[in-house]
Amino acid sequence: MRVDDLPMDDKAKRMRDLLSSFYSPDPSISPSPDSPSSRPQQITLDDINSTSFDPDHYMNFLVEKSNLEGLLQRHVEMAAEIKNLDTDLQMLVYENYNKFISATDTIKRMKTNIVGMESNMEGLLEKIMSVQSRSDGVNTSLFEKREHIEKLHRTYNLLRKVQFIFDLPVRLGKCIKSEAYADAVRFYIGAMPIFKAYGDSSFQDCKQASEEAMAIIIKNLQGKLFSDSESIQARAEAAVLLKQLDFPVESLKARLLEKLAQSLSNLQLKTKELSNASVDSKDSSKEESISCSEPAAAHEASVREFAEALRAYCVIFPDSENQLVKLAQDLVTKHFETTGEYVKERICSAELLRVLRVIWKDVLVMDEMLHEAALPDYSLEAAKVAVKQYVASRFSHLLHDISDALTKVHVRQKDGGKEYSLQVVLETSKKAVLQGSMDVLLDFRQILEDNLELLVNLKDLIIDLVQEGFQDFFRALDDHFLLLSGRNISPSQDQGLTEGTQGDKAFAGLVLVLAQLSVFIEQTAIPRITEEIAASFSGGGVRGYENGPAFVPGEICRIFRSAGEKFLNRYIKMRTQRISLLLKKRFTTPNWIKHKEPREVHMFVDLFLQELGAIGREVKQILPQGLRRHRRNDSNGSSASSRSNPLREEKLTQSNTQRARSQLLETHLAKLFKQKVEIFTKVEYTQDSVVSTIVKLSLKSLQEFVRLPTFNRSGFQQIQLDIQFLRTPLKETVEDEAAVDFLLDEVIVGASERCLDPIPLEPPILDKLIQAKLAKTRDQIPSAS
Repeated sequence: MRVDDLPMDDKAKRMRDLLSSFYSPDPSISPSPDSPSSRPQQITLDDINSTSFDPDHYMNFLVEKSNLEGLLQRHVEMAAEIKNLDTDLQMLVYENYNKFISATDTIKRMKTNIVGMESNMEGLLEKIMSVQSRSDGVNTSLFEKREHIEKLHRTYNLLRKVQFIFDLPVRLGKCIKSEAYADAVRFYIGAMPIFKAYGDSSFQDCKQASEEAMAIIIKNLQGKLFSDSESIQARAEAAVLLKQLDFPVESLKARLLEKLAQSLSNLQLKTKELSNASVDSKDSSKEESISCSEPAAAHEASVREFAEALRAYCVIFPDSENQLVKLAQDLVTKHFETTGEYVKERICSAELLRVLRVIWKDVLVMDEMLHEAALPDYSLEAAKVAVKQYVASRFSHLLHDISDALTKVHVRQKDGGKEYSLQVVLETSKKAVLQGSMDVLLDFRQILEDNLELLVNLKDLIIDLVQEGFQDFFRALDDHFLLLSGRNISPSQDQGLTEGTQGDKAFAGLVLVLAQLSVFIEQTAIPRITEEIAASFSGGGVRGYENGPAFVPGEICRIFRSAGEKFLNRYIKMRTQRISLLLKKRFTTPNWIKHKEPREVHMFVDLFLQELGAIGREVKQILPQGLRRHRRNDSNGSSASSRSNPLREEKLTQSNTQRARSQLLETHLAKLFKQKVEIFTKVEYTQDSVVSTIVKLSLKSLQEFVRLPTFNRSGFQQIQLDIQFLRTPLKETVEDEAAVDFLLDEVIVGASERCLDPIPLEPPILDKLIQAKLAKTRDQIPSAS
């Protein structure tokens, strides 16, 4: 087998054995214990690598086990193995030869460099000995003078100490006058060892005078410690000095900490001053901008003084660390509580970042003085709450802006009357939704991209808050739309809204605006907001993947698609109810049994057309025109209806009551065989579709009201006249003329069914009355203008 075919470990062991056999002339030296030869359980007589290898046995084994082709293959392998071993041994020899040559060269260089070094070392030793002897001579000659100088120096130091002791009362008096209490305490503590040793003999008077001065100093320090006019730092220094004098200050700890806690009220964050300073500095000169930053600088100085007092108190009272930590955390808590109240107002992200920077500076200052409080981590948790409050506040103000845009109805004068400009309301609302959302995203992006260390660790949270905020905002907006549309109004109140006041008109128009605004949100606003969120607020994940995505545009689109359909149907219902009220009054007020012969078209027709005109003007402001489709010639039209065919008209003109009733029977029979007219279809967001639906519903209501009273011949003829007059203007208003014809025919037939003597007006009389009404209407239009 070849060496290259062996595993790496076996190959390395094989090479070690080869080196050992090459460099060891004694065959008794055994190879390494890890070599194959050290494993007797694996050694056999036919193992070519073992020391007990038997060539004859190996050849016999090969001849017995292998054929001629196997022997030739084994021969080739052994030849290749022998060649590889020779090459390896040759390389080992070359490598060792190179190392021997390198070692020889190194020894030669060392020998050359060492030559002459011994003589140099001997010369250096002689010079060192000479210098040492001369130094000993100088020391010997100056020994007596040095001893005398040291003696005089010790005497001088002793005299200085004695003089300091005698001058100590005077020094302490000067310190009392200048209030340099720290120097006085340092001087007195320095003199204490001498007073303890010689205070009762040589320096008795000095000790007594110094103690009297120190009593005054201790009294002054106590007064300074409890003075409300002194700063926190000054009181802390007084406490430190009293402690150095072994004064029992432990009894003062509770009172000192109480005063420190009271000072927190003076460190309250003044967001208004910071905001006003920032606004003023935008348009001010350099000197004015410096003066505008004075509130922030004063606040920072106060906080630094408070932090130094905390550090000093922690040194004075080591066992009060927990209380001091609580005071520091209380200050941070108050800062963020103030920020929480501040963000409820309408502020921009720059103002919030300005306040957070001030808070973070305070945190770093106090953390430097009182690291045990772990204020950065504590403030991080409080910052999460502040950011959540700001995000919620921004969405709340956005909802309020949209509500204001919707509820501020614009009124414009037209033709001597008032007309509500719903188009202005719609455009203002669209701008409030889209531009307001973009402004909110811009504010949030500024917070997200800011490098404030306090916010860097909150980036994922901010992304989740923005996404969740938009999801919740649009749900709240949908609820608010429902509130504005009157979905929470009771049926009785809902009926009252259709009484006919100008405010009710504006209310119905608002519902139409909400329908079109819902379509705008679904088709324009949500895709735009989704793109912006994907571009700047992707990521997050703090809320956990198991909760699903925070912002789901598809769900919001479904909500507003459904809301738009609801509002459009509600607008149609409100307008239809208003017209139905008008029709109800028309058919419940007169006594149809005693109705007089018709002289002209009734006034309710004008009111009905006025209502349709008002509806047309409203939808024209909000909805697009759409494709107008006249379907008179459709297969499902009513132009071929048996109720309006010439045979029916001919029979209705007969004066015989019996024949008229026979005609009704034929009409009912024809109804069974005629093609059904498709009256109500899905409402679309177009002017024609909405107006057509309202007209159809109104005519359907008219049909129902006609079936309630009982008519005499004149009453039936009045209904016929009114309906015939309505036929032309309604066809001009509605896109589906076939349905209008069908419904108008249904009204006439319904009235004939409730009539005691259903004899219609003759066509000439009917045309004459209609032309008279048209002429009167044309005369009223110029006079009104």
